[in-house]
Amino acid sequence: MRVFITGSAGFIGFHLARLLLQQGHTVHGFDGLTDYYDVRLKQRRHALLREHPNFTATEAMLEDEQALQTAAAAAQPDVIVHLAAQAGVRYSLENPRAYVDANLVGTFNLLEVARALKPRHLLMASTSSVYGANPELPFGKQQKTDWPLTLYAATKKANEAMSHAYAHIHGVPTTMFRFFTVYGPWGRPDMALFKFTRGILEGTPIDLYNHGDMWRDFTYVDDLVRAIRLLIDAVPPAPEQRTPEHGWTPIEGDTLSPAAPWRVVNIGNSDKVRLLDFVEAIEAEVGKPAVRNHLPLQTGDVPATWADCSLLQRLTGYRPHTPFRQGVAAFVRWYRDYHGV
Repeated sequence: MRVFITGSAGFIGFHLARLLLQQGHTVHGFDGLTDYYDVRLKQRRHALLREHPNFTATEAMLEDEQALQTAAAAAQPDVIVHLAAQAGVRYSLENPRAYVDANLVGTFNLLEVARALKPRHLLMASTSSVYGANPELPFGKQQKTDWPLTLYAATKKANEAMSHAYAHIHGVPTTMFRFFTVYGPWGRPDMALFKFTRGILEGTPIDLYNHGDMWRDFTYVDDLVRAIRLLIDAVPPAPEQRTPEHGWTPIEGDTLSPAAPWRVVNIGNSDKVRLLDFVEAIEAEVGKPAVRNHLPLQTGDVPATWADCSLLQRLTGYRPHTPFRQGVAAFVRWYRDYHGV
């Protein structure tokens, strides 16, 4: 396949591109290499991908409509995977305009590209944050997502709605996937595992919000990109194709739209882990205790996330499974090697 990945210098985009290249596919990456976090980490990821002969990349912003259209048209992708975004729940409290520019305007530009090129499948990243104030656990695909708690979550909810409209009007088969607390080697420095590992190694305090009484469905990055790769082949059929004559059989719990070739899928580990257990796993791997700074629940945070991934398993035969202690150990090994500590 020819795959066009936005956010290819990002944490998840890098891992997905590497997996696809290892499987023999051709990948064109598109990334703005913004300074939201250390650009050198993004440059290093892209440099590793560029070692593969089937990888090329364009470094430009999603908001640059012409650059995006030119890069995608040259790549002529069979599949588009849209991972680029302004990420981070807490940063959206500080710089909300960045989320409007990247996640709303940038995603609109990407949808226009898909409308023009009509790939076999468009896949787009959403987030577990869209469940917001929904109190029901585990989070199911068909539960309400009407109460986002941050602008970041609101922009991702808007992306889901925008993509559905384009799928309906222009017939582009689209899958939205909701990520649950992705972690692993080459992760983002603003994420908890990176900050906790750095703090424990340096002996500086780590912040534990809600006094550590938090639960998260931690998803190891290799599991995540494996799920995305399998979902590429699970193309949502248009309403008129959902007949036995087209070889279609209903799937229990499917989220197919009644009006478009569109669905939404959770990707998580189907388990909720206590944050303090996660910290203890890092302490054990690093070999020293953390200096813990207990704080109240921060605005925009939710106490718990937990994914219902039954649809992912029915569509692909796969569900993430890496135990969090195993994933933490892999990250700490990478962190020590990358930083030479």
